[in-house]
Amino acid sequence: MGKRIIQQARGKGGPRYRSPGFKFLGDIKYRSLDFMGVKGVVRDFAKCPGHLSPLAAVEFEDGFRAFMIAPEGIRTGEVISFGGDEIKSGNVLFLKDIPEGTEVFNIESSPGDGGKFCRTSGMNAKIVSKTDKNVVVLLPSKKKRVFSLKCRATIGIVSGGGRHEKPFLKAGNKFYARKARNKLYPLTHASAMNAVDHPFGNKRTSRKAKQKGASKLAPPGRKVGKLWPKRTGKRN
Repeated sequence: MGKRIIQQARGKGGPRYRSPGFKFLGDIKYRSLDFMGVKGVVRDFAKCPGHLSPLAAVEFEDGFRAFMIAPEGIRTGEVISFGGDEIKSGNVLFLKDIPEGTEVFNIESSPGDGGKFCRTSGMNAKIVSKTDKNVVVLLPSKKKRVFSLKCRATIGIVSGGGRHEKPFLKAGNKFYARKARNKLYPLTHASAMNAVDHPFGNKRTSRKAKQKGASKLAPPGRKVGKLWPKRTGKRN
């Protein structure tokens, strides 16, 4: 009897495939819209295994402390404003108050959701144009997306942009980097597996050129590769 394939095990959601959220510093998002207009001071920096960029510990005027994504060039003791119209790296403003051509990150998808776009290290978007109802933003994927005027964003570029410049060099370094986020590593391709582990796996032959299509009536675990294709073989 064959074993459960990786797709089935991932769908079951065992501890091997769950996110280790208990190791993280929590949800990194903006405070509610009621607190726009306050200022905060950067007290410290932290590294969270769930985020690829450094996090800045900000202490607000009312004594509340929270983490936010750190922009490039920020330092401890620097004052960050939430709201207003001052264009300064690290300030959080409404999109309607940010001039065209400004680089921003951590953009809200809808007003008050805390930030959804351009959050990883080295990322930034650019304000392209504004109308009376919305703002057009150029994302890192070169796609233009329309946002509400009341959505918030942070001025600047996410720190940690040189993360890819240092090579892993060894498989062990890659292993620990993946282990920190509980990612499956190393990945074995199906044709290299044993026959008991995957429908494509066997040791009888190494030729995998022609795969058999899976039927819609195939049992779970057999539906891999070409799923009920319209046609197979070479095209004339």
